[in-house]
Amino acid sequence: MSGLRMAVCCLVLLNVATAMGVVYTKHNSRMQFKSMRNAQKSIDNANVEWGRLQIEESTLARFGRIEDLASRKLGMRMPEHSEIKMVLK
Repeated sequence: MSGLRMAVCCLVLLNVATAMGVVYTKHNSRMQFKSMRNAQKSIDNANVEWGRLQIEESTLARFGRIEDLASRKLGMRMPEHSEIKMVLK
């Protein structure tokens, strides 16, 4: 009888150890998934910010705005046809 009792105790201990392993693995999996989701959110936020910066850059670099700033703030103007000189090599 003691051999059977010993076998049952071993099986119970192995069952508890397996259950603890499953719990640990499930917890670890959830933590890794949470970490992955946070990384994906960071990537998404960076992509949104990049898109905003590209729109801002295209707005600030449009030709009409640059021409307006050059004429208003710097006093620049388009040269007359007679003022243009060709440089030949």
